[in-house]
Amino acid sequence: MGLNLNDKKVVVEEVSAKVATAQTIVVAEYRGIQVSHLTKLRATARAQGVYLRVLKNTLARRSVEGTQFASLADSMTGPLIYSISDDAVAAAKVINDFAKTNDKLVIKAGNYAGKQLDVAGVTALASIPSREVLISQLLGVMLAPVSGFARGLAALAAKKGEGSSEAAPAAEETAAA
Repeated sequence: MGLNLNDKKVVVEEVSAKVATAQTIVVAEYRGIQVSHLTKLRATARAQGVYLRVLKNTLARRSVEGTQFASLADSMTGPLIYSISDDAVAAAKVINDFAKTNDKLVIKAGNYAGKQLDVAGVTALASIPSREVLISQLLGVMLAPVSGFARGLAALAAKKGEGSSEAAPAAEETAAA
């Protein structure tokens, strides 16, 4: 049974709210995928903070109309699943990782911050490390000079400590003679 006009308005409002805060949208064709596999995909998406939904293309077009994602409207044909995320990489990563294990999920297009992406662009976006990984790498780079300096001081202190302990018995021997 189809949606009535009020239901359609509610769906468009809900999706429009997600699109308004989104950085990335990835569109993929899901024809022939088993329900159990789609359930796993949805669970993975939920865990990554990605809004994943199967929508009527006309409703999706209305949701992106007038936004930075309006260029996606040309790619909205066929049975599509929409992956929307506030994180720049998460939507692409969830769909791309699932497409690697299930060849029936075909990535059609994507859009990152208003820039249209083809399949190669979505794959490239998915290969970027997540925000948390990038922050930890940056922190490691920032702490490297400080930790290197601390190790150098510790090694210098240990060397001075060894030198003074060897010098002490030698001084005692000369004093005894």
